[in-house]
Formats: sequence, C-alpha cells, structure tokens
Amino acid sequence: MKKSTKLLLASSFVLLLQNNAHAAGLPLNLAVEAANETVKSCEASGYNVSVAVVDMYGQAIVQLKGDKSTPHTKETAYRKAYTVITIGPNYKLETSTQVAALMSKNSAFYEAFLTVPNITPLPGAVAVKVNGEMIAAIGVSGAPGGDKDEACAQAGILKISDRLKK
Repeated sequence: MKKSTKLLLASSFVLLLQNNAHAAGLPLNLAVEAANETVKSCEASGYNVSVAVVDMYGQAIVQLKGDKSTPHTKETAYRKAYTVITIGPNYKLETSTQVAALMSKNSAFYEAFLTVPNITPLPGAVAVKVNGEMIAAIGVSGAPGGDKDEACAQAGILKISDRLKK
C-alpha cells in the first residue's frame, strides 16, 4: 500500500471517529482536578510526570508539566491521550496499552496509523467514561513504564469518579 493511500485511509478514519464523538464532555474543573491528582499520585511514587487531559475532539482540556519532569513528557502525555481518543471508541479500547497491543498484531495497521499526526501507541493513557461512553482521556508520561503512567491516570479518574454525570 502506498504511503499516500495509508495517510488518506488513516486520516479519513480519524475524522470519522471525531465526528462520532460524545457531545457531553468532561467539565474543566473535573479535568483540572483529575490532572492534579494524577501528578500527585505519580509524585507519591517518586515519578516526575506530565499529564494531558484530552476531549473527544482531540483537544487538550488541561496539560500539566510536573516539577522535574523531562522536556518530552508534556507532548508524549498529550499524544498518548490523543491516541486513546482517536482509536479507542471504535475498537472498544480503554487504555493506550490496549491500543499498542492491537497495533502490534498488524504491521500495515500500525504503519498506517503512524502517519496520523499525534498518534503514539505507547502505554500510559486511560479513557474517562460515563455510562460506558468515553468522554475524555488522561495521558501520562514520565514514570518508568507505561503501566505506572496508567496507574497514576487511574488515580486521577478515581478522584473525580463520584462527580461524573451518570
């Protein structure tokens, strides 16, 4: 498959997913609170991280670069969350670990998606869901492993879970 065909296919797919996005999103105050809790959770384990909370349109609601986190972590956290928002809904995937696993099974699929800006199939992001529908994603970068990034994101989601609209 030609690179231009892969790019067109992947870009069309992204637009389709974004047009099917959930209308109600994560309120700013809850996004800020979840992001802060995510950073606190990682800091408590000794990890210097950055966090991004991304809406269903792929836009950053909140981005925090943690104290002592390295320069690349801010952008990587955003890209991890963006990847979950872009691919997760149609494949019923809730984490970037699941996205990475899906992509590892099909090299053509993986290569096509790598042509889409901001796709980063690395562990470290978790979907925020209400009534089974994804409304946002939290991406984390900087812990020594995506599983640890995801655990911190889960702590952020847990902090706000009782106030998510049901």
